[in-house]
Amino acid sequence: MTASIGERHADMSPALPPTALRRVSVPAELFDGLRLAAASVPDAIRDAGFVTGQALYDQFAAWLDEQGETAPAHLADDRFPWLLQAFFHDLGWGRVELVPLSEAVMSLEASEWSEAGESGGGCPVSVGVFAGFFGRLAEAPIAVLEVSPEGEAGRGRFLLGSVDVMDYVWEAMQRGIPYDRAAASA
Repeated sequence: MTASIGERHADMSPALPPTALRRVSVPAELFDGLRLAAASVPDAIRDAGFVTGQALYDQFAAWLDEQGETAPAHLADDRFPWLLQAFFHDLGWGRVELVPLSEAVMSLEASEWSEAGESGGGCPVSVGVFAGFFGRLAEAPIAVLEVSPEGEAGRGRFLLGSVDVMDYVWEAMQRGIPYDRAAASA
């Protein structure tokens, strides 16, 4: 049986208007397939993540409202990291922890991270997701650099900062400077 917009079947939840925030649950193995595809089209995978991150920000704002919290831009600095962690965990992505490396660079430590499954190979979707999500939060472009060591199943590490700062960190890393020292000097 198919219900049209506005109709409700006895066993279905109310029909959502087409503009409502939607959430789609997919198996974490999706990330393995995307990682394989990223070998040939890495920018497209990150771009898809970016669009997802911007939409995820809207879901975060709605989730905060459901929790009785204020809008993301008005959250107290001490509440934001805890609420961010609860949000991503509730969605099944995993756990996140924000760690300041300097005044200009944050590290986002991800554990039990869906995209960083057993196979390794990086997290190109997450790079885009975090750029889109934190860019909306900051109302400015945010660059994200994955610096996770290979072989740590279920874990990811991402650096977040302005485009100029992350360019500086990347160039320093290319010269052999460890990311944490490069970030601290940014």
